[in-house]
Amino acid sequence: MNDIPREDRPHHLSVQPAVVDGVLVVTVEGEIDHDVKDVLSYALLSGDGAPPPRIVADLSGVTFMDSSGINVFVTAHRRVSGAQGWLRIAGAQESVVRLLQLVGVDEIIPCHPTVEEALNA
Repeated sequence: MNDIPREDRPHHLSVQPAVVDGVLVVTVEGEIDHDVKDVLSYALLSGDGAPPPRIVADLSGVTFMDSSGINVFVTAHRRVSGAQGWLRIAGAQESVVRLLQLVGVDEIIPCHPTVEEALNA
């Protein structure tokens, strides 16, 4: 099997924050790994260091996530919980859901099939 050098791999992450009824909805598309964890962390926790109290991470466009993504979500969960808020994951594809379940993240961060369900939970 030939390894493709990282610089030759198509590697793309798009993070689009929006506020819906006072909840920060962060729509993520692409691959979440070590190279982009800071971008995701910044979007979830804001640049000024103050965690938004309520966040929904829409992962419906995420095709891959490694332990770096898990760490970002656990850190974000701890920060918003400490500010009396919450973090919910929505729309994760099956491969991402399996990872979340494997490491037990789904036990601490609620996972919902859609953004609408996450917002209304």
